[in-house]
Amino acid sequence: MATIEECLGALDRLAEKLAGASGELRSAAAPDRSLSCHVTDLDVTFLGHLRDGHLKEVRTVRGASEPRAEIALEMTGDDLVALVDGELNFARAWAGGRVRLKAGLRDVLRLRSIL
Repeated sequence: MATIEECLGALDRLAEKLAGASGELRSAAAPDRSLSCHVTDLDVTFLGHLRDGHLKEVRTVRGASEPRAEIALEMTGDDLVALVDGELNFARAWAGGRVRLKAGLRDVLRLRSIL
């Protein structure tokens, strides 16, 4: 089971990927959206803001956050780490129920192109 520190590291790597994106990926990461990631096995939620291709203002809260962010993810810590490290395919994990996502269609397509 991934720790809180490993999950924060995965979110840092996600932010680096967003910052290092170029071309179409950069434009996919560009929207200004609130983001939450509830890690079910740790019962913590990481809250942040996607802005200018970066994940900013990341904070950790116990339990599920309310109100929901514009892009809300839910998964285990191990799946978060594997997803960011490229070891877990986002589309397959989402279709198989390992990753839950609540977002508008445009945001879903953007996030899928990044991950």
